[in-house]
Amino acid sequence: MTIAIDQPIQHKSLSFDEFLARYGGDNRYELIDGEVFDLEPTGLHEEVAAFITTKMCVQIDGTGLPWFILQRGLLRPSNIGMTAFRPDVAVVDRGELTQELLWSDQSILTLGSSIKFVAEVVSSNWQNDYARKVEDYAVLGIPEYWIADYAGLGGIRHIGKPKQPTLSICTLVNGGYEIQQLRGDQTIVSLTFPALKLTAEQVLRAGK
Repeated sequence: MTIAIDQPIQHKSLSFDEFLARYGGDNRYELIDGEVFDLEPTGLHEEVAAFITTKMCVQIDGTGLPWFILQRGLLRPSNIGMTAFRPDVAVVDRGELTQELLWSDQSILTLGSSIKFVAEVVSSNWQNDYARKVEDYAVLGIPEYWIADYAGLGGIRHIGKPKQPTLSICTLVNGGYEIQQLRGDQTIVSLTFPALKLTAEQVLRAGK
């Protein structure tokens, strides 16, 4: 099975401004600690991300809240140097955008308070999704983070042994994430979207 490749593409560290000048217009790149990562999403990766996006759009429409899905944007945390994440799916609170100083000119968010939900579809460099982003998204105060590991790529300490497709639901509690691992027909419980009716398998098999 072909999977998405998520590897640094150069050895020279870049500042955020350098990254933005070279890669800011292409949504396949993100910057982590000065390293540029080419996400190279495969078709299956994109189908899983699109499935989550579709379901989130339905939920947003049903709530009537002023939220929307970020399409081609960067999350540049103001407290983390030389880093600009590009989440696969991010639900943005339009009401918070008045605090985003870059937003009127560029599709760049700097505050975790602007984001209500984020999801990452796991690719070959799974460490970024399971470690780095778990820590940084929690520090930013993002209430809910999904890790959709449709190919079972994560480390054993993250998804167990034998490794298998796993959906990790990370819910923010007292500044850190409580993580629930779901597989098969286990039902997803989302605090952000309590009316959501989905199983882990529906998400993980969206691209199959």
